[in-house]
Amino acid sequence: MKATDARESIGLSQTSAARNELPYGLAPKGYRLPPETRIGTVRLQVADLARSLDYYQQVLGFRVVARSNASASLAAHGDDTVLIELRELPGARPVPRRGRLGLYHYAILLPDRASLGRFVAHLSSIGAYAGMSDHLVSEAVYLTDPDGLGIEVYADRPRNTWKHESRQLAMATDPLDVRSLLESAGGDPWTGMPAGTKIGHVHLHVADIDRAEAFYHEALGFDKVVWSYPGALFLSAGGYHHHLGTNTWAAEAPRAEENDARLLEWTVVVPSSTDAEAAAKSLEAGGYPVEPGEGRKSWTATDPWGTPLRIAVAESVR
Repeated sequence: MKATDARESIGLSQTSAARNELPYGLAPKGYRLPPETRIGTVRLQVADLARSLDYYQQVLGFRVVARSNASASLAAHGDDTVLIELRELPGARPVPRRGRLGLYHYAILLPDRASLGRFVAHLSSIGAYAGMSDHLVSEAVYLTDPDGLGIEVYADRPRNTWKHESRQLAMATDPLDVRSLLESAGGDPWTGMPAGTKIGHVHLHVADIDRAEAFYHEALGFDKVVWSYPGALFLSAGGYHHHLGTNTWAAEAPRAEENDARLLEWTVVVPSSTDAEAAAKSLEAGGYPVEPGEGRKSWTATDPWGTPLRIAVAESVR
């Protein structure tokens, strides 16, 4: 069966007008992820669990909600939703300076600008280095964990302030107004990741943008929202600025392998089992193998550079 036939057979055809109801973004021709789609747990492989836990608790401000000898689950304070899982592989090789194909960074979305201001003040108080950028749609700081895995911590600007032109959202990498951000904290101290913190997006190093578009846009069903940013493609569902970034800034680097510190898996959370199965069928129709999980509440696939992705049903994600 052809890919287009397969998508039409599960009710995925829509008119172009219906698909592009937002004033920005381009919908895929076939299956389209529902607007309620969000990012769930990220699973990371680290070399030394104790060392990583010290960083994730003391620097980032997470709390441990479950732990074994070789793994730990992390959540915000006042919220038991697991955002990050750390799995230890003793001796895992750190990320080299030039990066690897796979994770560029995962991004922790704080509930408001004041929280980000308190986090920046906390970083200053402990002497932790961070890069900082204003992306127009959001304000962000960038860190690397003890294994060299990239992390963004950010707060969104109100959606009604986002600008667009020729169907693309306006995004940039401008200097961050740190003084204004610190003032927004109101003098309150950082007390750890607050309730309402989420994984906002994942950003991946890939070797080819066209192949990334084929997998994540045409097959998985994300909308394209920014495609003229040099060497990058940003994708989302429901008009968000991006749930996924891909870039070719490390296109000549090797893939992350079994013995590397790396992203083991990231999660796309959809509202229902019908949505999850439709996304899985669309990936299969595009020629990408997909494996069902227990009870068909989740599906797993791997992108062209070996990065695993889980499609999970919201009710199965705590």
